[in-house]
Amino acid sequence: MTAPEADQTTADDYRKRSLLPFADSMQQLLQGKLWLQVLVGMVLGVGTGVTIGPSAGLVAPETAIVVGNWLGFPGQLFLALIQMIVIPLVFASIVRGLCSTDDLGQLRSMGARAVSYFVVTTAVAVAIGIWLAILIEPGDFIDAASIRQSLASEIPLGASGAVSAPSLQELPRQFLTLLPSNPLSSMVESNMLQIVIFACVVGVALVMMEREKGKPMLDVLAALQEVCMTVVKWAMWLAPWAVFGLLAQLTSKIGLNALLGMAVYMGTVMLGLCVLFLLFLALLAMAGRMGPGRFLSGSRDAMLLAFSTSSSAAVMPLSIKTAEERLGVRPFISQFVIPLGATINMNGTALYQGVAAIFLAQVFGVEIGTGGMTLIILTAVGASIGSPATPGVGIVILASILASVGIPPAGIALIMGVDRVLDMCRTVLNVTGDLVACVLMNRWVRVES
Repeated sequence: MTAPEADQTTADDYRKRSLLPFADSMQQLLQGKLWLQVLVGMVLGVGTGVTIGPSAGLVAPETAIVVGNWLGFPGQLFLALIQMIVIPLVFASIVRGLCSTDDLGQLRSMGARAVSYFVVTTAVAVAIGIWLAILIEPGDFIDAASIRQSLASEIPLGASGAVSAPSLQELPRQFLTLLPSNPLSSMVESNMLQIVIFACVVGVALVMMEREKGKPMLDVLAALQEVCMTVVKWAMWLAPWAVFGLLAQLTSKIGLNALLGMAVYMGTVMLGLCVLFLLFLALLAMAGRMGPGRFLSGSRDAMLLAFSTSSSAAVMPLSIKTAEERLGVRPFISQFVIPLGATINMNGTALYQGVAAIFLAQVFGVEIGTGGMTLIILTAVGASIGSPATPGVGIVILASILASVGIPPAGIALIMGVDRVLDMCRTVLNVTGDLVACVLMNRWVRVES
């Protein structure tokens, strides 16, 4: 076999092992202007919610609630479909991504660099969010007294104080709990960190086995991926209706004035995402030797799909195709980094959590000192690792962060109304962070001869 033929065989083998075959169907959605349909759905959803909600008062409150619940049905169905398949999709993708290389030393080097990069960039993202929230003070631009009064009945439930960190003698037991004693139980409980660790163990074991003996399991995982991506395609067709329904439902309950009152908070998050995006471009130029123009033109489709779906997991096939075909990333790197990054690399979500935590601290008058800020960063990084790559998961992570510093989690009700829009925007940064990581790993990880 000649060298070109061997290269072609290797490329075909990588394609069969990866999510690449599903990328074309994802691009068809973009060719159908899915992102534009989602934007139209957002505008129409807010307009419909205002019409039937308390702002206009054209419909009785009881009727508005019933209509809003029915309008929100497609959105709830969309979320349920994505949440239903994210665990099997991430598990299969990580295992098959690990098996995309037969070099265990190369895998160990790449894994250590990728995880270290993910942890550092996530911590930086949270710090940027905290800094901007302290600088702008968005909590001072709303009527905090009336908010505290309206949520007074709910505050005692969550105001239990800060959660103490585990002692030194408890650390060994805490580390052991990361390894799932019952993987099926971890899947039932959606403990994504344990699922990721289990997938990595299975993947490394398959790499160390003879390829022929591991092939039956890889074939099963390939079929599982195809099933999951079929469900994702169904969910994608629902995306515009989902955004329309969820925003109509929320606006009909809280009114337009409440949304406008949160504009400074939303602006702070958006500004932070822009700062983080510029940092990514600067990092690419300095460490990845890739200009902003090439990266933006190459990753545009993946960013648009991320905005439309609010799910890093759903974008994985297109992200892998983008990394390999447009950004020049080697297949064994993209097929490992993208699935892993979709689960443990949530830079945009981490930044949002930093802003939200300080914003709610300002609203409820909770003093956050240097120690509290450090705890927010550590909790956000720890909670982001292994969280499901599904829409709305940032709210779940935020609850654990608020509890760690004594901020009433009941305040989450205040930001739920605008979370749909912010979720779409921060997912773009999550996917961007994964693509940047691919480019950097492609430069840093050498091919062993």
